[in-house]
Amino acid sequence: MTAPTVSSTRHTLNFSAGPAVLPECVLEQAARDLIDLDDTGIGVLEHSHRGPSIDRIFEEAEADCRKVGRIPDEFEVLFLQGGASSQFGMIPMNFLREGCVADYVDTGSWTAKAIKDARTIGTANVAWSGDDSQYRRIPDEADLSWSKNAAYGYFCTNNTIYGTQWSDTPDCPAPLIADMSSDIFSRPIDWSRLAMAYAGAQKNIGPAGVTLVIIRKDLLEQGRTDLPAMFRYDIHAKKGSRYNTPPVFAVYCAGLVFKWILDLGGLDAVESMNRHKASLIYDAIDGSGGFYTGHADADSRSLMNIPFTTPNKELDAAFIAQASEHGMFTLKGHRSVGGIRASIYNAFPAEGCSRLAEFMGTFAASNRS
Repeated sequence: MTAPTVSSTRHTLNFSAGPAVLPECVLEQAARDLIDLDDTGIGVLEHSHRGPSIDRIFEEAEADCRKVGRIPDEFEVLFLQGGASSQFGMIPMNFLREGCVADYVDTGSWTAKAIKDARTIGTANVAWSGDDSQYRRIPDEADLSWSKNAAYGYFCTNNTIYGTQWSDTPDCPAPLIADMSSDIFSRPIDWSRLAMAYAGAQKNIGPAGVTLVIIRKDLLEQGRTDLPAMFRYDIHAKKGSRYNTPPVFAVYCAGLVFKWILDLGGLDAVESMNRHKASLIYDAIDGSGGFYTGHADADSRSLMNIPFTTPNKELDAAFIAQASEHGMFTLKGHRSVGGIRASIYNAFPAEGCSRLAEFMGTFAASNRS
């Protein structure tokens, strides 16, 4: 299959780690529907979440989400509020019962925060940590120390800060939960190894405000029932993600993004597109003769987030400043790593990666010592 090409009519390139660039066709449709949804004369922000127009939006969003992700029937699809960070607490609240342990693989800031929150509920075992290597790599299967009879295992598929990504889903003896906030639907997903996956919307799904939760029904049935209703996955499933007033606009935009992915050819085509985009920048790093250094080990590199440095902090700052003069913005690296970071999620245009790679070559040639 030939990879689709995502293009843009905008000169400005937004390399933000999130909220991220959205497909232009989604923004254009949203602009129209803000004024008048479905020829009702009422905008999408104004409709009742109990009305037929919003029923359609939620039903289509779930159906298209299932098509995009090839999600089996034994999983529920939920659209929840609170951001992905709410899941750091909601997961152990539901599944980490007293006297049990949960296994966490620590590959960076987001898993470290999840571990901290889990320990306010119960016992969280660190099955592996990359802290001593500045989170430069993803562990091998042999590195992982899973507990016996753990309530669940937990890992983050992609780390936005350190630019690492799992190439495959690990084998875990317990039900495995994945934080996919920064690479959801960037490639096919092996649901046979997962009991649950979740993702904040603002990278590959839509605007901030909704968290997609995909949870296997047998795990759902194990959740505690002595929690307040808003913290129970089963309540949200029974109410079709509308136990309370939901984040309608964020779900609406996610539904448009799902349709856009299907139009591109689905996740196989999207993965091919993303590999091509990332290779343009990694080739510029690897072909720079050592002028640029990537943070992640080569076999752990992310297709979504690419942090790298020049020979010194002064040149890092000059790179960022000069890139902005060429219409390339939000390239400053996270404070934990420093340097430069290019985030190139699904909707980021391929020509933007080409422009960055070309600029990298020019900048290196002008600043070699």
